[in-house]
Amino acid sequence: MERKPRLLLAEDSPVMARQLRLLLAQDYVVVGLVTDGESILSALESLAPDVLVTDISMPGIDGLAAAEQALRTYPDLRVVFITVHDEPSLVARARALPRTAYVLKADAGDALPAALDAVLAGRWYASASITREKVRK
Repeated sequence: MERKPRLLLAEDSPVMARQLRLLLAQDYVVVGLVTDGESILSALESLAPDVLVTDISMPGIDGLAAAEQALRTYPDLRVVFITVHDEPSLVARARALPRTAYVLKADAGDALPAALDAVLAGRWYASASITREKVRK
């Protein structure tokens, strides 16, 4: 049997963290949950996940800054940003990083599994609503 990918979840909202964990638990092994950017970096070292699923807005170091640092340190790590922010500058900053995907929380049910599949296969992914926004501009 194929090994399920291991995920570290970084989300500071307990309600959202619970929903994401339920959504992910069927197809992935959620190895840990952290609630701030500093904890992401120490958890990556101790838990060695395949993918970091992180919010952007969090206490301390934000998820984007933590991911930038983590991707330099862990060359096999994949990152899926899951956020309410659809600002083009944030999307562009995430897009410039290797091995990433960008999902809006409103799209998580459909988009999060697709984003995980994409990053695990080495492809960029963005929520359809972000793609539509960019097409309209």
